[in-house]
Amino acid sequence: MAVRVAPIMKSDLRRVAEFLHAHLNSRVSVAAWERSVDVRWTVDAPNHGFMLVDTERDDALAGVYLAFYSERMLDGRLERFCNLGAWCVLPDHRMHGVRLLKALLDQPDLHFTDLSPSGNVIPINTRLKFRFLDTTTALMPNLPWPSRPGRYRVSTDPRVVESTLTGRELQLYRDHADTAAARHLVLLSGDEWCYVVFRRDRRRGLPLFASILHVSDPELFRRMARPLARHLLLRHRIPVSLLETRVTGHRPWPSVLLRSPRRKMFRSARLRPDQIDYLYSELVCVAW
Repeated sequence: MAVRVAPIMKSDLRRVAEFLHAHLNSRVSVAAWERSVDVRWTVDAPNHGFMLVDTERDDALAGVYLAFYSERMLDGRLERFCNLGAWCVLPDHRMHGVRLLKALLDQPDLHFTDLSPSGNVIPINTRLKFRFLDTTTALMPNLPWPSRPGRYRVSTDPRVVESTLTGRELQLYRDHADTAAARHLVLLSGDEWCYVVFRRDRRRGLPLFASILHVSDPELFRRMARPLARHLLLRHRIPVSLLETRVTGHRPWPSVLLRSPRRKMFRSARLRPDQIDYLYSELVCVAW
């Protein structure tokens, strides 16, 4: 087969979106795939990933590996990230699929994350020196706990979120406000606030789960776990939350630990696991 690897540029996004809709996940529309790849935050991205082009079939797409780039300030140093997104290769071209991964990893001066690796990708990543993040996850039922008017408040109103947040958290919100999968709220108690980012997730095809991606104040989050659970159930019709302890800082009651939480991985020469989060990634951009 005459197949070449090429970077995905902005002009390629429509046909890449059509390919992913047809061959990976038809629940995500072509327009939604295209919008998700064209990220809303400011970054000097070299590409949107890489694609396999079949030169014997008029340069038809045979495979795609998406990438989401970002620049983060950590410990006073600007760090560049590449989050590995959707990876889809046609069966007849599977032998060439690893060339897409190699093209991504050969890019210099980047930290790599893979936050939703499929089962067959995990051993490949492991051989390439990716490390596992601790994804210990508690499953919490979102119960209609009684509320105490005036003591705690949960708001998803963009005006309230924008006027409450300051500094780094405000910038995080502005960078993610228009992404397809991220949902935003603030927990309020007197002068205290906690910014929370979550996404609606599927398990066994059922979109009944809220996965918590970011918590700015774990202590206030702990105290307001019940008002949050009530809000997610009554306002968003989400009966269950998934809380990774590395994100939320605690395991709420009542909850049970998942026996086999979804794995997340990263590869970096100098960053610690606690410096890796789930923002600026496929998790906030693609609502599957």
